[in-house]
Amino acid sequence: MRLHAFSKRVENLELSETYAILDMVRSLREQGEDIVDLGGGEPDFRTPNHVVDAAVEALSDGDTHYTPSRGTKALLDAVAHKYKTEHGFDLAADKNIIVTPSAKHALFITLMTLLDQGDEIIIPTPSWVSYKAMAAMAGATVKAVPLDGKNGFMLEADALEQAITPRTKAILINNPNNPTGRVLTREEVTGVVQVALKHGLYIISDEIYEKVIYGQARHISIASIEGAQDITVTISGFSKAYAMTGWRLGYVVSCERISNELLKVHQHTVGCAGSFIQRGGVAALKGCQHRIADMVTSYQKRRDRLIEGLQSIAGIRCVAPEGALYLFASIADLGFENSLAFTRWLLSTAKVAVTPGTAFGEGGEGYIRLSFAGSDEAIDEAIRRFHQAFK
Repeated sequence: MRLHAFSKRVENLELSETYAILDMVRSLREQGEDIVDLGGGEPDFRTPNHVVDAAVEALSDGDTHYTPSRGTKALLDAVAHKYKTEHGFDLAADKNIIVTPSAKHALFITLMTLLDQGDEIIIPTPSWVSYKAMAAMAGATVKAVPLDGKNGFMLEADALEQAITPRTKAILINNPNNPTGRVLTREEVTGVVQVALKHGLYIISDEIYEKVIYGQARHISIASIEGAQDITVTISGFSKAYAMTGWRLGYVVSCERISNELLKVHQHTVGCAGSFIQRGGVAALKGCQHRIADMVTSYQKRRDRLIEGLQSIAGIRCVAPEGALYLFASIADLGFENSLAFTRWLLSTAKVAVTPGTAFGEGGEGYIRLSFAGSDEAIDEAIRRFHQAFK
């Protein structure tokens, strides 16, 4: 029996390079290899106890059934309160918010809702690996706007405007950025809004790292800029701020007109996020927030330790990221054919896993992404192995 081919939209996709590295690390470890993993953005902190306790209590209470598609009233109200107190704009909990099983799913339903076959979406690059794949599944094409590491990956409104064509429908912004760690200034954010308003474009703002900010940098939610709320879809979640990656809990915020359309895709894919998991989300948002500051302080120390350890190696250049969990280090002067060749050499020689810059699209070549979300011991060991390998 000869079966029909798979769908073209799936056949043309590549597996996620970041997940491929995670799988490779797991496989090598199962074979007995001692691998230091700086490839993934997995916080090594435990989920706060009060969040775990809330979910366990929900399970004990029998809270294991479907919830309303948008989410439980308690969690919707908590998200609305967060945006009022942190970003200064009002949300109707039952009209502007949808709770999703992960921020990634929030992004997926957003792209499926806003993009049609043949549309274009502008994405500044380097950018997270799944953006292009999700856009392709929606039938759209990514119009990359490569940013220059030599000027700190600044986002200029003129560059966005030059990328616009009659098929352009949306601009996707990741702030803070994965992989560069760049946090946009108010001037840059305002520039994005002005371009979108001028050309009638949607803005999709992935703000999953909004709480992971260092030094004097400040995160500005795009929807808080005047005129942006009706055209912006904001995506965030609990994975990074509360060390809840395995919980798969996120949300998407938008005006009522957009939210009603998002809800259709949400209902026909997953229906709702987990009931007891949402109880944990309520506890995370309403409980003490000091744990976030403590984690960020630890991340900053790890960031600085990693930079200090790598800068002493000739040919590696590092700029301290302002946010997120990654160091995007230049290896262009090391003499390797490309960043993928370097990462393979590093894994085989030093048993250290990092992500090649090419995984993040145009502008990523010549760089590697190193995560400092892991333990202090892992970072110190990775630095030691780097130095040993280069000897």
